[in-house]
Amino acid sequence: MPPGKPVTLLLIVVAQVLALALWFSGTAAGPPMAREGALPAGFLAWLTSAVQAGFVIGTLGSATLALPDRLDPRRLIAAASLVGAAANALILVLPLGHTGVLAARAATGAALACVYPPGMKLAAGWADRNDTGLLVGLLVGGVTLGSAGPHLANALGGVDWRLTVAAASGAAIVAAVLILAVRLGPRHAPAPPFRISQALGLLTDRGTRLATLGYLGHMWELYAMWAWIGPYLSASFAAWHGTPDTGVGAGAAYATFAVIAAGALGCVGAGVIADRVGRTRVTIWAMGISGACCLLAGPAFGAHPALVVTLGLVWGVTVVADSAQFSASVAELAPPGLAGTLLTAQTSLGFALTLATIQAMPWLVGHLGWGGGAFAVLAIGPAFGCVAMARLRASPMAARLAGGRG
Repeated sequence: MPPGKPVTLLLIVVAQVLALALWFSGTAAGPPMAREGALPAGFLAWLTSAVQAGFVIGTLGSATLALPDRLDPRRLIAAASLVGAAANALILVLPLGHTGVLAARAATGAALACVYPPGMKLAAGWADRNDTGLLVGLLVGGVTLGSAGPHLANALGGVDWRLTVAAASGAAIVAAVLILAVRLGPRHAPAPPFRISQALGLLTDRGTRLATLGYLGHMWELYAMWAWIGPYLSASFAAWHGTPDTGVGAGAAYATFAVIAAGALGCVGAGVIADRVGRTRVTIWAMGISGACCLLAGPAFGAHPALVVTLGLVWGVTVVADSAQFSASVAELAPPGLAGTLLTAQTSLGFALTLATIQAMPWLVGHLGWGGGAFAVLAIGPAFGCVAMARLRASPMAARLAGGRG
């Protein structure tokens, strides 16, 4: 192991989680905002969607300009963290429910486009043939814990949303300082001369194209599940007890936190296994199980809460376990010096897709109902992803994954 590798990786993970607190702060601040005063119709939904839309726009621009490979990723992450901290802090001086709040959230998302993918590139720069999946899995696992955090905050209640927003901006400033202390890894490759077509290599190369198609199948399911598992659990608990569903109460919020947070264990565990048995195998296994959970969610609706939560925990572990392995696959298949650009392009496509599935869920719930198969539609993504990764496994490119394990 290269000198300083554990400390460097710890700094990368901590800095990423602290910077991405900017993303999660909006989710945590939304319900307290609504309790404080009347908000425009759809404001809370857009509070979440705005940061994702900004992230998609930011990643498209970053990938097109190949910023993660042309610039020092440490300085890029530090600068983006500071910009995101400033954009997030604007919420504190704007009137409650003002459209400028949504613009600030979109700007925050655009800044984070230069934090998350370059962070994966930094981690991959320290990887060797036996631990790429684990290192990226640690990073995604930290992000998964951050995604679960707002649900715990909402369950506990009583936290002023202004404190949440200010703390997130402060955390991002700390992240900017920490990331500058990181050293570049031995596998960090300099970028080739810039060409605007470089990002298109993600889709023109068969190996990275299949890995990205697998990732898109995974993303079709992931964020829609994360966004709507709370309302599902709340409605299911109410149906079991025979009481009206009045929204996500403390019990459902705690359960939602546990379901999403369990994914952090899945990310790390899948990374360890994938480095030993192959990335394509692990992604197919994870998508197969999570796709089955999509189909079982309808029949399980209204059952005993212990059964529903158990299903949710299995789903929570597997729905994100494979996420890092798609990124690790692209990092291993990318031409030298272009891993950051291709990872950014992959992430951009995936998050663009999540906007469609998150917004489609209310319509599906309204027409199909939780017990009628609203979540079952999400199984389309894992099924598609399994086919893509099976084709990658059968191709010669698989020999470049996980030290030849596929």
